[in-house]
Amino acid sequence: MIESLLPEPGPKLVAGRPRMPDRQALCGILFVLHTGIQCGYLPHELGFGSGMTCWRRLAAWNEAGAWDELHLVLLKKLRSAKQLDWPRAVIDSSHVRAARRGPKAVQARSTARPGSKHHVLTDGHCIPLAVSLTGGNRNDVAQLLPLLDKVQAVVGRVGRPGRRPDMLFADRGYDHDKYRRLLRQRGSRPAIAERGQQHGTGLSTFRWVVERTISWLHGFRRLRIRWARERNKTARLRVRSPCGGRLGRRGGSRLVCVAAAGE
Repeated sequence: MIESLLPEPGPKLVAGRPRMPDRQALCGILFVLHTGIQCGYLPHELGFGSGMTCWRRLAAWNEAGAWDELHLVLLKKLRSAKQLDWPRAVIDSSHVRAARRGPKAVQARSTARPGSKHHVLTDGHCIPLAVSLTGGNRNDVAQLLPLLDKVQAVVGRVGRPGRRPDMLFADRGYDHDKYRRLLRQRGSRPAIAERGQQHGTGLSTFRWVVERTISWLHGFRRLRIRWARERNKTARLRVRSPCGGRLGRRGGSRLVCVAAAGE
């Protein structure tokens, strides 16, 4: 499935060693993702090629949009199998520590240290629908509409393709009348906890799914600490991998989705 979405390699300009097969390069990328090591320290004994080879291969696949296409294919399969809870969506974010500061490093207001944020939008079954990466000081509600607009139309069943969830759940960080109004204009009913209200509204019985997806995401050690200064490189070893894992458990095939989240 993944092989058919990868771009064709260009002709070799100079003679030399044969090109590393895409399968081995993908295994090297996944090894870095799971273990958390830097690409330059990828052991040659594993047979995955050099770390820079995996780095360049990942950059080429990102530029070709292979991960977005793979994510859409997996969502279609889930929807055709009736395993996608499309009417209900949940959004949340999580702070990630940055080991290296970029040229315009900022301090996260909530943690007083530089870092980034993973913003994740899932369905009611923990399947990520859209992801994004921002600075650690970015307000959560600023990514509400961009994430919702990033959700692609998913076919797989008879009828109109799914695009907008019927209801969107969020915590108090997204409490704003302006965004409630904009959500209703997009056809989604907001279910957002209000600031100043006592806990116990019952929304946590629905919002736990996105927290579990973020927990799955941070189970990959490479994603717990951001090493790359550019958000469109190593930061893209990310967020939709829980999608592949869940399809593997439900569909019987072990598919891995390593998707771009740094758009």
